[in-house]
Amino acid sequence: MTISVSTELPIAAERACELAQKPAVLLHVLWPWMRLLPTAPLPETIAQGDEIVVRLCFFGVMPAWRHTVLVARLSAQEIVSREHGGPITTWDHHLTFQPTSATSCCYTDAVEVRAGLLTPFITLYAHFIYRYRQARWRALARVLA
Repeated sequence: MTISVSTELPIAAERACELAQKPAVLLHVLWPWMRLLPTAPLPETIAQGDEIVVRLCFFGVMPAWRHTVLVARLSAQEIVSREHGGPITTWDHHLTFQPTSATSCCYTDAVEVRAGLLTPFITLYAHFIYRYRQARWRALARVLA
């Protein structure tokens, strides 16, 4: 199943994409619904080809499986990752930051999820998480703008 969620951010597309490359920002926008516990020190900024393994904690405290993230493509306005872990065989995530003006952009999270019989439930959770994450992004962008 594929879902796509978009929002307008009051920050330039290139700046938003730079921020999205920082694991600290990801940890911030997911808190408290999801916590990522790295199995090795996280880089300050991700790079194309990086493979990052984390332990997922749902709702900040409920431990789940190990999740692997491979940064497949990275540009000034796009991040593509190929992910998997636990029951999730495919979590292909495509983040885009399309300029809408010199100081704003349309941020889109598109993800293809495959998890066997759990796919509809995991996709529903992903939809919730991305809506929440984008609300946190909007708040962060307003502070940084």
